[in-house]
Amino acid sequence: MGRLTYDNSRAMITVGLVGAGEFVATFAAQLRRIATLALGSVCDTERARGRSALLAAGYDHERIVDCDSRPDIIGCLARGQVALIQDWRLLADLPLNVVVEATGNPDAAAAIAELSVASGYHVGLVTKEAEVIVGPVLAHRARAAGLVHTPVDGDQPSLLIGLIRRARNLGFPVVAAGKSTESDYVFDPDTGTVTAWGREVSVEGYKAAFEARDGMRPALPDRIVPELDCATVPDLCEMAIVANHMEGLRPDRPELHAPVCRTTELPSLFRPRSEGGLLEQPGAIDVFVCLRRPDELSFAGGVFVVVEAPDPATGRLLAGKGIPGTREGDHLLLHNPVHLLGAEAPISILSAARDGVGTGGDRPEQRFDLLAQAGMRLTAGTILALGARHTIAGMVPFLHAARPVRSGAPMPYYLAAGRTLARDVPAGAMLSLDDLVAVPDTTLMRLRREQDDLQFGASS
Repeated sequence: MGRLTYDNSRAMITVGLVGAGEFVATFAAQLRRIATLALGSVCDTERARGRSALLAAGYDHERIVDCDSRPDIIGCLARGQVALIQDWRLLADLPLNVVVEATGNPDAAAAIAELSVASGYHVGLVTKEAEVIVGPVLAHRARAAGLVHTPVDGDQPSLLIGLIRRARNLGFPVVAAGKSTESDYVFDPDTGTVTAWGREVSVEGYKAAFEARDGMRPALPDRIVPELDCATVPDLCEMAIVANHMEGLRPDRPELHAPVCRTTELPSLFRPRSEGGLLEQPGAIDVFVCLRRPDELSFAGGVFVVVEAPDPATGRLLAGKGIPGTREGDHLLLHNPVHLLGAEAPISILSAARDGVGTGGDRPEQRFDLLAQAGMRLTAGTILALGARHTIAGMVPFLHAARPVRSGAPMPYYLAAGRTLARDVPAGAMLSLDDLVAVPDTTLMRLRREQDDLQFGASS
């Protein structure tokens, strides 16, 4: 049947959701409040989870219908009900306008996005583990079909891309762009402890950070707590996505700087070394760990850009109005300290389906890859399972200029997920395709090879 058509901003846009985690659950709840969006289907391998998410979002029992065939789904949609399905392959050629994919499974995400474009749907891809590997080729396929493939507001890459675009449209040179890590360092001055990731650690010297004035701060090593994580794999993954979508931005170093700092210190830190900051050169993507007291607002998951001020006088004027800036007046901080998960994802869906543009870059390219380095000696037969917080045990992530995935070349981090080591890998070695047991091509690998051919030429 193909996708529905409409000719004005008030026409109904029918959405299919895949993956019934917290992102989709909050999105489903918000759809009920937007007159031009209708939820057509929810797909999850665990049907009970999908039903629970819809009930929690306020959908009536009688509106939620289990469907196991295409005719069942079409009948359900015609009656204005929500089709609850388990097999994503049933999404093919339905009366949908947009599919929002949020499974968290990189290969499944790539396959769902591929099927959606072939069926004439716009695609909102939430699974960053797929976007960081094959997002550009999926966007290319969508453009060729007159459709939109986009990251989604409610997640940091799309929100940061929007903030970068706003700064550039206003004529502000972007010196650095990034996000905070998912867990703040919360310092309690009464106990002299820092809490992060649910752990409490005694620290020394942190009070000075809250007593400093005019951008003065202790040395960076004084802020690092070895027992607590700083930048995580998802942080680097999201920064690679942003660099792939926004030309002119790149990691200043492979592992990023990831300083522990207060929000007001960002414009002083994320500027060139020649001006007193951390960066070798402007145009960096990076992350920071937000240091705050318990009574201060969190920045966990927020996004920021540091820009050059138009001139020192304007910089100091804006700083006087509460915009964080350097004491010299040369750099300013623009930021969005929150992300609202699926509750703000409708912005991206409306932009794609109504306006024909996504909330990512205009023409993303695979400029950078998230790669994997062995953090310890790994033995043949080890399964590189994707575990908690989207990490592979024993693998250290870093960013590097993208290269074709072929024999002898470094292996993108999430392309290795679920694979088995064919040989021992020494500590410090970069994982390569040759280190893995050969398996039939996955959708993710097939799309990456297509993308490599498009970007690097058939010889790749």
